[in-house]
Amino acid sequence: MSELREALDEVLRDVAPARVAESVRRLIADYRGGAPADEPLLRDMVDATAYAAYRMPATHAAVAAAFGQLPPLELSSHTDLGGGTGAGAWAARDVFGRIASTVLDQVPEALRLGRRIAAAESFAWQEWRLGEPVPEADLVTASYVLTELDEQGRATLVEQARAAARKAVVLVEPGTPQGYRRILDAREVLIADGWHVAAPCPHQLACGMQGRDWCHFAARVNRSALHRRLKEASLGYEDEKYSFVAATREPVPNAGGRVVRHPAFRKGLVTLQVCRPATTVGPLLVPKREGPLYKAARDAEWGDQWPPHSLV
Repeated sequence: MSELREALDEVLRDVAPARVAESVRRLIADYRGGAPADEPLLRDMVDATAYAAYRMPATHAAVAAAFGQLPPLELSSHTDLGGGTGAGAWAARDVFGRIASTVLDQVPEALRLGRRIAAAESFAWQEWRLGEPVPEADLVTASYVLTELDEQGRATLVEQARAAARKAVVLVEPGTPQGYRRILDAREVLIADGWHVAAPCPHQLACGMQGRDWCHFAARVNRSALHRRLKEASLGYEDEKYSFVAATREPVPNAGGRVVRHPAFRKGLVTLQVCRPATTVGPLLVPKREGPLYKAARDAEWGDQWPPHSLV
């Protein structure tokens, strides 16, 4: 992340801060509107630069966190659909090391800026529109793209992702009820096509989240001084909320369970909200008398496997 932040800062020196801030305000309004985009939201290079400054660190953090939940796989190639300025490619490099990433996007300015930001990286950049051929790769991803598409567009993107992926598909969306619903729809399509959910679910069945609850997680993002100014924020960090699904062509061992909320602590007791293989989602009480399990519960974080690998 530090290398990405340094590369971003270098590029941002060339654009007047006031123009970037104005573009950021418009993009925030457009994205929060929630309606499918009839045309690209990034209109020019200033928009692309504003988007990179405002969204790349958070997108990188969420995608890297989702990648971290994949089982061990031999991955040598990666295609990122609608990858914009390359946050997904940076995340793949940071998590998997040497992996050949190709970024596909319909906005030439985003691709040009991404190439500038990643000048020292060997990412490939390709102008692409939904429905056009997708290069095959071991790993195919799309992050924060489904939200910009209508129902037919979302179905097309998921179909293209699963058809091009040789080993794994990872889809990431905002951690909102709407983002979760889009991920759930994609998950159902992947399962129906014979794919295997590797994360976050510990099962291949219908989601056990009911009522007003929804499955999402959080990735901590450290803000730079510029990032704070653009977001008019005072804190030096933010928590990016995201929903995701990671699926593989071949079966993988499922987690025993998944911690789906921040643990709650009382004296001698930890309460974990856990999604279980039986699809139930609810509280799990771990008292101090459980010894190693209690210690593990004290260290558990939102999104972790439960019980941890070391105690399985």
